[in-house]
Amino acid sequence: MKKIEQMQNKQNDSAVKPSGSVAQVHEVMKDVEMKVASEELDKRLHKILTVLKKKNKNDIIEAVLEKYYNAEELKPYQAELIKMQRHLERTGKKMVILFDGRDASGKGGTIRRVTRYMNEKRYHAVALGKPNEYQKTELHIKRYIEHFPHAGEVVLFDGSWYNRALVEPVMGFCTDKQYKRFLKKVNTYEQNFLEDEGRTILVKLYFSVSKEEQARRFERRKNDPLRQWKLSEVDLQAQELWDEFTEKKFMLLKKTHTKESPWHVIRSDDKHLARRETMKVILNAVRYRGRKRTLNFKPDPDIVIPGDSELKLMKEQRKKYGKSLV
Repeated sequence: MKKIEQMQNKQNDSAVKPSGSVAQVHEVMKDVEMKVASEELDKRLHKILTVLKKKNKNDIIEAVLEKYYNAEELKPYQAELIKMQRHLERTGKKMVILFDGRDASGKGGTIRRVTRYMNEKRYHAVALGKPNEYQKTELHIKRYIEHFPHAGEVVLFDGSWYNRALVEPVMGFCTDKQYKRFLKKVNTYEQNFLEDEGRTILVKLYFSVSKEEQARRFERRKNDPLRQWKLSEVDLQAQELWDEFTEKKFMLLKKTHTKESPWHVIRSDDKHLARRETMKVILNAVRYRGRKRTLNFKPDPDIVIPGDSELKLMKEQRKKYGKSLV
């Protein structure tokens, strides 16, 4: 039990530390900009360079270079995604990609990188809010099916019908009966819309962020006016309900990871690696012409975890520590 407490207490030391290259620049510039705020705009840059310490200059250079090279590393995979999209158009196939996981696990940012250079006429990113009163009377999965792709299209769900197995039961947005019924029926639903002569390709991604990193990202949302809109009722309780969500993740993998419709768990504390490896998983789901042979398509086993392997790990942790830690 001591090990669990140590892992959970890391949050106290790390929650306020910046995460990511942009956050590092903001941290360095925070105090400097206060000193030069009174300067005219055209003189401010020169003043900043004068005030910045050598170490801070190096930190900024390092952060900017990291951001640049991360973007450059993604471009070959983004080019492959364009090839894949053209293949879907030529063959009339359809792709449905599910991005599920805890809040602040990096789903939205990954979707933006995946779709950045794709033909916007042939893909749709879907993020549904709470169902209205009318939708609550219908089959849960119906409002998601309404957004399914036509031939040659890709649809990316930022939070999918699996909300019924994750956030909804944790937050009390559905009854226990509805939750259990969903777990019992969902594999059949998926099998039904996959039985279309192989025209529909389903990719299920679960983004797994650590409790400490989630806390850092929430803190940034609270303090950044451009990100405050992301804070929701669910976010405000996510840390307190961490163990409850973990239990639902365990049941999700236990009941809905199948050979025909497997889960890919993405370790997402490092946003860049999560984005790169997600692209590999998507590209590996389709056989298309012109794949660049010199590009590494093999998923990093430290970042991409098969659903059954994650389930095995969670079982081992439950046995050893009394609960799962991932």
